[in-house]
Amino acid sequence: MKPHRLTLTNHLVMNYGLAKYMDIYEPRLATEEEIREFHSDDYVEFLKKVTPKNFEEIQKQFTSFNIGDDCPIFDGIWDFCKIYSGASIEAARKLISGDSEICINWMGGLHHAKKYEPSGFCYVNDIVLAILQLLRVHPRVLYVDIDIHHGDGVQEAFYTTDRVMTVSFHKYNGDFFPGTGAIDELGSGLGKHFTVNVPLKDGIDDIEYTNLFKSVMTQVVGVFKPSSIVMQCGADSLGLDRLGVFNLSVKGHGECVKFMKKFKIPMLVVGGGGYTIRNVARCWTYETGIICGLELPNTLPKTIYKDFFYPDNKLHATLDSKLVNENSKRYLEAVRTNIAEQLRYLKGAPSIQMQEIPPDIQGFMDSETNADLDIASDADKDLSFDEGSAKPKLATLSEYYENDMDND
Repeated sequence: MKPHRLTLTNHLVMNYGLAKYMDIYEPRLATEEEIREFHSDDYVEFLKKVTPKNFEEIQKQFTSFNIGDDCPIFDGIWDFCKIYSGASIEAARKLISGDSEICINWMGGLHHAKKYEPSGFCYVNDIVLAILQLLRVHPRVLYVDIDIHHGDGVQEAFYTTDRVMTVSFHKYNGDFFPGTGAIDELGSGLGKHFTVNVPLKDGIDDIEYTNLFKSVMTQVVGVFKPSSIVMQCGADSLGLDRLGVFNLSVKGHGECVKFMKKFKIPMLVVGGGGYTIRNVARCWTYETGIICGLELPNTLPKTIYKDFFYPDNKLHATLDSKLVNENSKRYLEAVRTNIAEQLRYLKGAPSIQMQEIPPDIQGFMDSETNADLDIASDADKDLSFDEGSAKPKLATLSEYYENDMDND
C-alpha cells in the first residue's frame, strides 16, 4: 500500500496526455466531523493522537483498535487518512451536484476499515464516507468490489439497509483474509438479500471472470436500479500480484470498469489493494483511459520512472502467473444460479420517501483555508520532469518511498 503506487500511476496518466480529457482537482482534507459520520469517537481520537513515539504511552489502547502487523502506526497517519478520505468525499459531492459523471480517486478504496478499528492496511473507510454523502440525495447506491479481498468493511456498514447493495467478487476459502464473504452472507433486516458475495477460487482467468461479472452485474443493476455506483478497483486481483492468487490481465480487470461505465449511471471509481506496484500503475492508468473513452497505446510514455517497467515497457505486460484455475464450470454456474435466486427475492428496487436536498451540500468549499485548493490548473503539474533527473520537479503528497528504486 505504499503511496509510491500513486506516483507511478500519476506520471503514466499525465504523460499519456489524459489530463486533457478530465477536470483535475486538488481536494481538501476530510474534516474530523466528516470522518465521525461513520467512525466512532474513541477510534477517531486514537488516530489523532497515536504516533510511533508515544506507542508505549498509549499501548493499552492498541489491542482495542486492532493495531498490528497489517495496520502499523506511522508518522502522519491522521493526515494520511484525511487526504484520501477527503478526495472520496469531494468526489461524491461532485457527482451529487452534477459537476461530474464519473469521478476517480485512486488513492481511496480502503474497504476493510471498520467503525471501531482499522483492518488490512485500511484505517478510515473512505468508501463508506463517500456512500453516506451520496445517500443524502440518491435513493439507492450500488457498491461493486473487484479487489481480490472481500469488501468486508463496506458490507458490514450497510448490512441492514436496502438503500445500499454491496457486491463483492473475491477469493474465498474461509481462511484467506479477511475470512468473510461466503455466498450465504446476504444481509439482514431491511438489508436481507441486498448483500451479494461472489466467492471465487485460485487462478480464475479473464474469460471466466468477466463473463461471470457481466452476468451478475446485469442482473443486479436490472433489479436494484441504482441511482449511483461506487466501484472499488483493487488491483491485487491481477496475475503476478504479491498477495493475489487470480490470473487476470490488465485488460480483463479493465473490462469490468468498461462494463459498469456502459450503464451511464453516476459513478465513483476508487483504488484499493495491489502489491506489485508497477502492475497497479499499469492497471489504473488503463482504466483511467477507459473512463475517458480512450484506447491507450501499448507502449508506455517516457517518464522518469521508466526503469520500473523494464524490460517490456508495455501497458499490457504478460501477467500469466501459471496458477491452476480451480474454478470449474460447474462451480461458477452454481455461483451464478445461487445469486440469481437471491435476487429474485428483491421483487424490484426499493423506494424511499424523497426529501429536500441538504442546503449545505457544497459547503465543503466555504472555508477560507480550503477555497484556493480546488484549482483545475493542477492538472499539468505532473507533466514537468527533467530528462536525466532522478526526481520530478514537483514533489507531491504521494511521493514518499524508501528510495528511487523501491519497486515493492
